[in-house]
Amino acid sequence: MKEIGGYFELELPCGEEYHKNAVKLNTARNAFEYVLRAKGYKKVYLPYYTCDVMLEPIHKLNINYQFYSIDKQFRPVFNYSNIEDNAVFVYTNYFGLCDNIVKEVSEKCKNLTIDNSQAFYSQSLPGVDTFYSARKFFGVPDGAYLNTDTLLNDSFETDISYQRFEHLLGRADKGAEEFYAAFKKNDEVLSNQPIKQMSKLTQKLLSGINYNAIADIRKQNFNILHLHLQPSNLLTPNLELGAVPMIYPLLVSDGEQLKKKLIQNKVFVATYWPNVKDWVNGNCYEAELYANLIAIPIDQRYSDFELLKIVSLINNHA
Repeated sequence: MKEIGGYFELELPCGEEYHKNAVKLNTARNAFEYVLRAKGYKKVYLPYYTCDVMLEPIHKLNINYQFYSIDKQFRPVFNYSNIEDNAVFVYTNYFGLCDNIVKEVSEKCKNLTIDNSQAFYSQSLPGVDTFYSARKFFGVPDGAYLNTDTLLNDSFETDISYQRFEHLLGRADKGAEEFYAAFKKNDEVLSNQPIKQMSKLTQKLLSGINYNAIADIRKQNFNILHLHLQPSNLLTPNLELGAVPMIYPLLVSDGEQLKKKLIQNKVFVATYWPNVKDWVNGNCYEAELYANLIAIPIDQRYSDFELLKIVSLINNHA
């Protein structure tokens, strides 16, 4: 019997999850593992420009894999006719800005899986396995969604999340820098986890988010930065109709120095992805993206004030 009375739990707003009909799992990498297991794939084609956690389920299942390159528009450089019947091609929807490329690839490629970890709001295509990461967009410690037409019969235990909140609660009270180590620790804890159902706590949090308002803020912030930074941007990021971006991607010739300056001024920009430098040679496009792409925050926490501060730091650097 459910407990009645006693002390209160954390008060959370009630609502509806964005991907309410998806398979709810603990991490995006485990959503990928779910696909590999359900479809019985024996080989994976992965982009060089991706996070090394994508290798975790591949190694766990002892599956062969092969990397492919992308061009300057983030399109795969690949002959899709080479995909074997028992192989899967994985494409990343970079920064939430590649919905049109996802559609293009889906029309040419069999056995396709879309990594929408950076594109939480992008809708999956019929018959295309697609997974999402909640913590890339919202203040939750874990959680992933998977849209697939092939379900496993396995019974997965439900994850427990309450011990993973130190970095989230600590930042709310005291700021990011003091709890960065706790944030990294949470990343480490999520490594090599078995597939589990999303925790009840994470699911409650994701049921209380105003998704429409957050989408509007992200799009507005993207457009503000684009207005000011496009002249100096070596990319031409296009906010497609209906797309909701994760970050504003700024590519410059001296990205490493600019990243250092921004971080010194408490603008914490991520690097995608440190492992890329070990996978590719220094002359390829992925190496340039690793070194010189600035992932500028545009999320729901920020207004014109913070964005124009970032613009000023970048313009003064130039």
